[in-house]
Amino acid sequence: MTSQTFDVIVIGLGGMGSAAAYHLAARGQRVLGLEKFTPAHDRGSSHGGSRIIRQSYFEDPAYVPLLLRAYELWDRLAADSGREVYRMTGGLFIGPPDCLTVAGSLRASREWDLPHDLLDEHEIRSRFPNFTPKPGDVALYEAKAGFARPELTVQAHLDLAEKAGATLQFGEEVLEWSENSGGVTVRTNAGTYTAGQAVICPGAWAPQLLADFGIPITVERQVLYWLDPVGGTESFVDHPIFIDENSDGMQIYGFPAIDGPRGGVKVAFFRKGVECTPETIDRTVYEQEILEMRERTAELLPALDGPCLDTATCMYSNTPDQHFVIARHPDSTNVTVACGFSGHGFKFVPVVGEILADLATSGATSHPISLFDPRRLVTT
Repeated sequence: MTSQTFDVIVIGLGGMGSAAAYHLAARGQRVLGLEKFTPAHDRGSSHGGSRIIRQSYFEDPAYVPLLLRAYELWDRLAADSGREVYRMTGGLFIGPPDCLTVAGSLRASREWDLPHDLLDEHEIRSRFPNFTPKPGDVALYEAKAGFARPELTVQAHLDLAEKAGATLQFGEEVLEWSENSGGVTVRTNAGTYTAGQAVICPGAWAPQLLADFGIPITVERQVLYWLDPVGGTESFVDHPIFIDENSDGMQIYGFPAIDGPRGGVKVAFFRKGVECTPETIDRTVYEQEILEMRERTAELLPALDGPCLDTATCMYSNTPDQHFVIARHPDSTNVTVACGFSGHGFKFVPVVGEILADLATSGATSHPISLFDPRRLVTT
């Protein structure tokens, strides 16, 4: 057993933790990052090859300032790492005019003066012939939407963190952590470490690692599908990301064909999950699930009625209101927490890393994060 002291210990090196480790190390902090799995692993939420990025944010316009900063940091990460961590493809957000996907995107675009086009059913078909919207559907088109590559992003942040001096240790599970007069102590299966600050980015492991904080987190199994287009992937290469909402409020989303002629097109339901834990998640994807995904996708994109080439599972960790938790813990000056991101968090990874570095080093941030205060969720 070893005992070492650092300025900041980052627990969890997925999307948010890897970014936090980088931003802290870049500021000269002595950083220890701890991760129970391998770098850029596929056991949590930061995998699957692609994640949508967009600014016309239907969830809440309050997110837009963070997105504007995140886009600046995506540019910086791509330049500093020399990797295509994101790509702009344009984004099409489709549905009835009063649905959340369309009306919410339009509200955010207008409130923040974001460039966008509103398309009726016929304009959608004309500009994007793969799509067959339902009668009366409209779409908001955002040229600045696209996708990020989660595994590349995590690895880029990890590499840059190490280059800046961070110590990153993998295959090392955190067993417990505690506060003390000088900061925090973290015990793992390999050693004991102390630091002035801890940043906890537990993903789907939040219910265990943050049990004492009273933050309600529900973990859900989600499924990703790669469908083989009828006639090949060519018409899906130069193609926007999309989110489509039907009259029942069920959303699906998808991407261009980014993995070559035999890579298919990735699609998924949005927030159609089954509650689980990291220990009980069923990693098997069943034929009925594939059939349901194919049928729903073919309504919008008839060419995607081909066979399913591949599937994957991941975990969403959700708060009751589906907004994030990013804060110094209300009862502690030594612990910063970041959780509840799943479903729409990955596009914020670079700016969340910056925010966590702010909170760990100075206790405050200039970014607007009041929406993410955990006290809104804790019942007494």
